[in-house]
Amino acid sequence: MKRCSTADLRKLEIINLCDGTRLGYASDFEFDREDAKILALLITGSNGIFGLGREDDIVIPWHKIECFGEDTILVRLSPADLSCCMCQKPKGRYFHF
Repeated sequence: MKRCSTADLRKLEIINLCDGTRLGYASDFEFDREDAKILALLITGSNGIFGLGREDDIVIPWHKIECFGEDTILVRLSPADLSCCMCQKPKGRYFHF
């Protein structure tokens, strides 16, 4: 078993295998407090120039992760999956790592 800290996860770029898009880096995660299982990784949307035009956050369900590499996390998100994964982050829902 290879262990990975949350600090290590933040350094891995997330790449979509469906189209090769570089989605960004994980900034938060969502987990189930009852089962202590990670449910999703969150990529925080960037702010536009001077904070205008903020991009949506991307929430990647754990089952969409294909593998963890040395430098990347490979995910498989179809265009329909990706549009479902984009959302505004509700306050207090995610935990920073």
